[in-house]
Amino acid sequence: MGEPVLPGASKRSRTALTALVRPTAAALILCLAIVPVSAADHADGHAPPAGSQAVDDRGGHGDHGGHAAPAKPIEPLPVKAHGLPVELTRTLQLLQDRIARGSTQAHLAQRQLLAHIEQRLIALAPETWAEAENVRAAVTFALAGGGPTALRVLLKSGKVPEGEQPLALGALAYLEGREREARAQLAGIDPRTMPAGLAGQLALTQSALMVREASTKSLELLDLARLLAPGTLVEEGALRRQIFVVAQGGDARRFEALAIQYLRRFRRSVYAGNFRQRFAGALTRLDFDSDRTRIASLERMLDEIEPESRRDLYLLVARAGLEQGRRETALFASERAMGLAAPDSRPAAQARLYRGAALIVAGGRFEEGYEALRGLDGADLAAPDTELLDAALSTARQIRTPSPVAAATPAPPASASRPIPESGSLLRAQEALARAERAMDDATGTP
Repeated sequence: MGEPVLPGASKRSRTALTALVRPTAAALILCLAIVPVSAADHADGHAPPAGSQAVDDRGGHGDHGGHAAPAKPIEPLPVKAHGLPVELTRTLQLLQDRIARGSTQAHLAQRQLLAHIEQRLIALAPETWAEAENVRAAVTFALAGGGPTALRVLLKSGKVPEGEQPLALGALAYLEGREREARAQLAGIDPRTMPAGLAGQLALTQSALMVREASTKSLELLDLARLLAPGTLVEEGALRRQIFVVAQGGDARRFEALAIQYLRRFRRSVYAGNFRQRFAGALTRLDFDSDRTRIASLERMLDEIEPESRRDLYLLVARAGLEQGRRETALFASERAMGLAAPDSRPAAQARLYRGAALIVAGGRFEEGYEALRGLDGADLAAPDTELLDAALSTARQIRTPSPVAAATPAPPASASRPIPESGSLLRAQEALARAERAMDDATGTP
């Protein structure tokens, strides 16, 4: 419990108040422990009046001193000691929760801790695995990144209780890529009946096994995983997966709500960088050209993060929009990024590049885009963006100076949009679009 703080109190007064409150609270707790009052002693629920004497079972008073009989000592609650697998797994989960909060040191230490725990588990006596809680701890460790080795060892021991075998066998099948067998073994296990450390992890695993065949059930299990493991790396991972499953299904409203929740609560996670890359790809699925109201939705999502990170995310969206042929998305995101970048910085050069590349294929804005591209210096850009600049300039020159064959061909009827030549750069862009679509389809099915 935090220390009480009065509005406007000085540091000295707060210190004095703390010094006063702490002994008082300690004294109160001591009194409650020494003089327990129960309903059996006082049926009306009140203590005897001050100065009155306690009445014993025979109707007389207590000792001649007028004091009640000494209170009986309070027996401590029975606490069962946990086995080594349980304690080791708890240590790992505490470390992983720090990763969800953004600790890079914890992320670096995770690999060594995983190796250490695995060595300790496989060295345990076979009788260890006769205890159900030890088996469940080993399954938790394996699903949390420990891998299948410890599960193979405990299953070979022949000591695993019959009731725990489906859990261990299903987890092992999942880690070894035998999804059908894993589904069959784990389908009948309710995560809510498992210990707190395993419950969310199991729901997360079951969701991954169902995402291709039953996306609705998969989303329900992700909701359950978040409910069972709030504030942990399990919840962070479940929320990340849920966002992309929802994006695949085209539910823009839920996508926005989940993305805002992630950006508010886990934007400092060690895995947030990977999330933002995939998030940018998912955003390009929103058609800003045909549904302008989604621009406000995107702005609401990105307003949850600090300006520098917001600028970088807009740049990711703009680049992904170009690669996937979403001109309006690329144009909108690049203009927002320009407003958040220092004029002579590399991010500003990136934003001008993406905006110019989008404008050269926009109706009536070719010259504006071409001039923007010509004004860029490749030395101000990273290597991938330098390649994009060369490709965009090459495309712009082909648009401005058609090939002799194209010039001899009768012009098609005038249209509102400028025709786009089948240049090598555009063919590469179309191939990139196809690859991106396949990647997003595969991404929602990965654990």
